[in-house]
Amino acid sequence: MKSKYIIGGIIVVLFLGIGGYSFVNSSVEYASLSKAEESGKKVQVTGTWVKNKGSQYDPKANTFIFHMKDEDGKIARVVLEGAKPNNFDISTSVVAKGKYDNGTFHASEVLTKCPSKYEGKAEEHPEGLDPKSEQAEM
Repeated sequence: MKSKYIIGGIIVVLFLGIGGYSFVNSSVEYASLSKAEESGKKVQVTGTWVKNKGSQYDPKANTFIFHMKDEDGKIARVVLEGAKPNNFDISTSVVAKGKYDNGTFHASEVLTKCPSKYEGKAEEHPEGLDPKSEQAEM
């Protein structure tokens, strides 16, 4: 009877260890391109696509390459192992998960944020009013 409890305890400890290890490895912190380059760890970097430098997809290597500018103004070449993300051309910001290697940010995943169809511009609002300021007055 005691051997069942010992085996059960070992299994529970093993699963807790695997769960903890998976959690630590799955949590990726946000960083600037400069900090990502210094750390060498896998991080998430938020920025925008530098459109004037273009982008390219290589179907043979299945890589998508573009340049990204972070919030500090640093620009880096980003290589994504995979196809061009959906709505990349109309995105307002980009989040790249990956790490630096030899001066290039190698992304394992790229997420895009597109403009909301529900947010209007002030000049589109009747009488030229800002809809956000109207809500504040109410």
